[in-house]
Amino acid sequence: MPRRSGLTLLESFRAARKPGDKVGRAAASGLSREQARSCTVALATFLAVGLDPVVASAQLAADATQEVRLDELTVQGTAGPRLVADGYLAKQSVSATRTDTPLREVPQTVVVVPNQVFEDAAATRIDTALDLAGVGRANNFAGLGLSEFTIRGFATGEYYRNGFPINRGYPNSPDIASIERVEVLKGPSAFLYGRGDPGGTFNIVSKQPLAERTFAVGTQYGSFNTKRSTFDATGAVSEDGTVLARITGAVEDNGSFRDFVSSDRYYVAPAIAWRPTADTTITLEGELISAGQIFDRGIVPFRGNVLAVPRSRYIGEPGLAPFRNDNALGQLRIEHRFDPDWVLTAGTQVLGGNIAGDAVQTVGVLNDGRTLRRTLDHRELTWSDLDVQVNLAGKFETGPFRHTLLLGLEYDSYRYREVITRSNSTTNPFFLDLLNPRYGQALPPLTVPGSNLLENTESYAGYVQDQIDITPRLHALVGVRVEDIGLTSTSYINNSTTRLQGTAATPRFGLVYDLLDWVSVYGNYSRSFRPNSGTDRNFRPFAFQEGEGYEVGTKFDLFDGRLSATAALFDITRTNVLTADPVDQNFSVAAGEIRSRGFDLSVAGYLAPGWRVIGTYTYVDAAVTRDNTIPVGSRVANIPENAFAFQSVYEFQGGALRGLGLGGGVNFVGRRAAGTAVSTFDLPEYATFNLISYYRITPDVRVYLNVDNLFDEVYYDRGFSNRYATPGTPRLITGGVAARF
Repeated sequence: MPRRSGLTLLESFRAARKPGDKVGRAAASGLSREQARSCTVALATFLAVGLDPVVASAQLAADATQEVRLDELTVQGTAGPRLVADGYLAKQSVSATRTDTPLREVPQTVVVVPNQVFEDAAATRIDTALDLAGVGRANNFAGLGLSEFTIRGFATGEYYRNGFPINRGYPNSPDIASIERVEVLKGPSAFLYGRGDPGGTFNIVSKQPLAERTFAVGTQYGSFNTKRSTFDATGAVSEDGTVLARITGAVEDNGSFRDFVSSDRYYVAPAIAWRPTADTTITLEGELISAGQIFDRGIVPFRGNVLAVPRSRYIGEPGLAPFRNDNALGQLRIEHRFDPDWVLTAGTQVLGGNIAGDAVQTVGVLNDGRTLRRTLDHRELTWSDLDVQVNLAGKFETGPFRHTLLLGLEYDSYRYREVITRSNSTTNPFFLDLLNPRYGQALPPLTVPGSNLLENTESYAGYVQDQIDITPRLHALVGVRVEDIGLTSTSYINNSTTRLQGTAATPRFGLVYDLLDWVSVYGNYSRSFRPNSGTDRNFRPFAFQEGEGYEVGTKFDLFDGRLSATAALFDITRTNVLTADPVDQNFSVAAGEIRSRGFDLSVAGYLAPGWRVIGTYTYVDAAVTRDNTIPVGSRVANIPENAFAFQSVYEFQGGALRGLGLGGGVNFVGRRAAGTAVSTFDLPEYATFNLISYYRITPDVRVYLNVDNLFDEVYYDRGFSNRYATPGTPRLITGGVAARF
């Protein structure tokens, strides 16, 4: 079939997606429902890799679990989204509305980073996806996990897996072995996900069991003695095909460019899906991670100059055993479809984890700027969380209006236990010369109780959302979430207990108008909240932090739908930020305010068959607007004014070079403050360039060689506690092979 047939399919696809009755969406193009479904599947793959649509349709038809059903509603938290991304291009999102809504109809910036991006970049962690989605780097808990990141000028640690929170405690950084895609939501998202920060969040969509039996393995080697092996097995395990299973895993043993630092990781994620009837699916999914990492917060700058200290300089003590970070989670999800328009989903997640180990940390610097005063710390942190969700979604009409209604309930119970003891830095300062370190000192005794607390958080929430097609071109989204949350914190050091109870309502409203078939404009308003921990000088709990965000933007489908782009202006304010009590500086009051305004642009898709691109640009003006000690106008920690990330790969489609892929990427981050404080130091701007190359020996065997930080840029990608700067990785050469059977 000639290439131009793809344009005919595109026209049919657009016609089939226009509002109307369920049969009419397919019939509008003169196609039957089955023909429209086949055209959509073929078109998706045609746009992704430039294949002949007939061949593409035949290839995808074998995978029953990826079937695209135009006449059925899909809800997040079920057996997995039925609509998958095509290479770098995603047309649907399950995270922004908890239904499989076309991105063009979501009045919010949503950046989807599919698995293909990870594969091209030879990535092992989620940082690559977040960079390309305009998400900044912040506290990684000394290399032990993903504790914090930044979006649109605000730091947050709230993120999710299939709609369930997985950020409780100090989890390991998510492993890409089981990730289908990452969906980043910009702006306040408390309506769907509860307590959090107003900049945004992200949701991981995990790989689900498939009907076709396949087994994939991979091995990867890189600079600094990094080694990683992966596996992925899936297929039907019952003769009638009603039971599907999948298991993914990874093993790592890594050195580092950092002196005396090493790490290891063991990861496995099993999943099983049972479909007892055509309308009911039950999925059980788990994840186990055990990781070891030398505690390493990075370097301390010399008189504020990070470049004066070698990026390999370790400020702890060699010989300390690695911290262990062990995490486990299980998800049980049930979907029952009453008819093509109404579906009930229910699910529960149980997770837990613990971290234990010894660490040496800096608590001060002497007047010479180079002598560090250090402590030895011992940490034992444990946590557990139970989350239960029930959602009912349905489509119906009221007069000329078409509705997609979502009703939901959620219960969450979180327990966190922390015990920290440390040495006395006054009587035993445990010095180290930053510029000429001499290691091997006797470790000081642990005599000071740093923390001994137990926290229990319990919340109940209900929410309602209505997506309304007011006209074929005008779409509205309205919703509200009401959440009641209670926090009890007990300190065993001073034998005190603090209780916080409160209720928050977080509405959101949005409109999308299709100016043309390929361009729409939108606007939204949304709110967020999160509890402030602790008490004021009168031992009363603080008011909740509150966030309020406004966003206007436009969305484009370019090059006959092969490339999607979103441009947005935003204005977000967070109030009730803790600041020093003017009466007693030893206490705090919830009276601070931070405002962030800016612009972001994201693109993803194909410039031509085989030429895929993804990237974002972000301008952020984030500053303190009210505080009792920090000057108004002070920059927010780890927030650059300008950031840009882009990745592009071209795979030859024919001839002698067919199967060869060449590309690269760039990541630019502007100057940032290391702390939101009266006095701080700056992290310099940087730009890193990456090279990507691979060759498909056969359709199922792929070899690759990548170079990250091609020009060996010396850079620091995050600051912590207004004291540390984390060095970025020097030039890294990575090679490997992946095969599927």
